[in-house]
Amino acid sequence: MRFTRILAIGVLTLVALAGAGVALTWAPDRPVEALKARWAPWPSRFIEVEGMSVHLRDEGPRTDGTPLVLLHGTSASLHTWEGWVDALKGERRVIRIDLPGFGLTGPAPDGDYHLARYSRFVGALLDDLGLKQVVLAGNSFGGQVAWKFAADAPDRVARLVLVDAAGYPYRPESVPLAFRMARIPVLEPLMTHTLPRSMVESSVRNVYGDPARVTPELVDRYYELALREGNRGALVQRFRQSPGGEFTEQISRIKASTLILWGGLDRLIPLENGQRFAREITGSQLVVFDALGHVPHEEDPITTVAAVKRFLAQ
Repeated sequence: MRFTRILAIGVLTLVALAGAGVALTWAPDRPVEALKARWAPWPSRFIEVEGMSVHLRDEGPRTDGTPLVLLHGTSASLHTWEGWVDALKGERRVIRIDLPGFGLTGPAPDGDYHLARYSRFVGALLDDLGLKQVVLAGNSFGGQVAWKFAADAPDRVARLVLVDAAGYPYRPESVPLAFRMARIPVLEPLMTHTLPRSMVESSVRNVYGDPARVTPELVDRYYELALREGNRGALVQRFRQSPGGEFTEQISRIKASTLILWGGLDRLIPLENGQRFAREITGSQLVVFDALGHVPHEEDPITTVAAVKRFLAQ
């Protein structure tokens, strides 16, 4: 009898602690209008593409006949390219967007997050902007979308820049906690209603080569944009519908001049994947930044964009 009572008290205590944990990390969705003031000041604008109000920034000279289009990775936003844009916009037109399911663009109305759909979306975006051909760059999942589009529409990609791009199967050394949780179906209700800021900070620090570079302001950005209405549910679906390892037979068919940038301390997608891209894309160049992680363009924009400038000048 005494053991039963002690067990019941223990169970109730665990339930109470779990309830308290949920209460402390409860984070309801935020409407996009509540986030625009901080995260979409000028030169941000929104354009309609395939039923979505797409967050976009278009900077630099309109006389540039082959603009750069920058695609961010999973759970990131167009802000990740800030350093590159600052360095390039004096001479080049640079366009960056929040991909469907992320940033202020938010979820796709039809719930389709397959890789082929993202490739079609890029084509529709270029059509809407009246762009026949671009230099296309992408990081992580954005890199996967970039090479897929370069393979699907080779006449529209003059040059390709892959930054720690996803695509091939890989064995990660470490996966950000938020990504791990998003892949567990039973946790979906928890993922879409709670969000500890500490988990976001841990996830961002995990993808940096030097976690000391992660500032509170950077964590704020990732945290607040993750709360955009519908983004957390979209993240779960993105992992489910675009698991990676698809369409890799197309990579060797890419004809665009290609620059591959990789962080030597990338613990999510190992350098061997970058080396495989370099082997399979004929004539491509691989540049490795030994001290940087999975998002080298954000961690050290000055060093990484210098390689991009050299590539574009060739």
